[in-house]
Amino acid sequence: MPEREIRRRTFLQLSAGLAATGLAGCASTRPTVTRSYAPEPVPEANAFLADMYGEKPNEPYPLPAIPYEKIDPRYYRQMVADPTGEKPGTLVVDVGNHFLYRVYENGQAMRYGVGLGRAGFAWAGRGVIQYKREWPRWKPPNEMVARQPELQQFSIEAGGMDPGLKNPLGARAMYIFQNGEDTLYRIHGSPEWWTIGKSVSSGCVRMINQDVVDLYNRVPNGTPIVVTDLTGGGMVQSQPMPEIQPLPDSQPLPDSQPLPQPQDYMQMGPDGLPPPQPL
Repeated sequence: MPEREIRRRTFLQLSAGLAATGLAGCASTRPTVTRSYAPEPVPEANAFLADMYGEKPNEPYPLPAIPYEKIDPRYYRQMVADPTGEKPGTLVVDVGNHFLYRVYENGQAMRYGVGLGRAGFAWAGRGVIQYKREWPRWKPPNEMVARQPELQQFSIEAGGMDPGLKNPLGARAMYIFQNGEDTLYRIHGSPEWWTIGKSVSSGCVRMINQDVVDLYNRVPNGTPIVVTDLTGGGMVQSQPMPEIQPLPDSQPLPDSQPLPQPQDYMQMGPDGLPPPQPL
């Protein structure tokens, strides 16, 4: 065998031995064990929102879940930096942005999306939440009944419309007074989640039922409230209170599919209960 070939083979053998020695020095002295790890549990997507806007079976009239995916996320209930400059505890309805704020300490506020009236705003200015009702009755004023005889069955004399998912006032109502007088302006619930963030009908400030239940628990009687426009338009002007009808029996409750927007369901009269004395 040529000397050159012998030298080449010797070099390769020595190199292989050195490489093996080097690798052995880097290896663990323990045998290699293959471990399988179960993946960390991943929270269900949007589980927080699914709970916040899910079914509420413990209500006297169980609330169905809201398809929150169909609502603009900016109208979800959320804690935000307070843009109002009002004192803690105050409610602020921002008609320019379709928001309602409950002001807290430290520059924070709970913000809710709301629906408003297309024809204007029934009341503007400063007032107080004089009193509140859970699952209120709806009693259209006598003047409304005189013009719309079909509402006679819901008149004050007839006892009004029973509470329930089709009642225009929804799961909760908060009644706004100014200078000791009822403004006929309400913050109330509504099954019509698709109108949140819109001005599509006549009426008061309406909220998703799950949101109005949450707000109701944060607002004592006597809470100050201001209706204004934080987009720079200033205090909006009061408009006459328009009229509506309750949801007809034929109107289906909303589900996960888009539904037609019913018209003129949102303006409320008093629920007929005697108001408490001014605070």
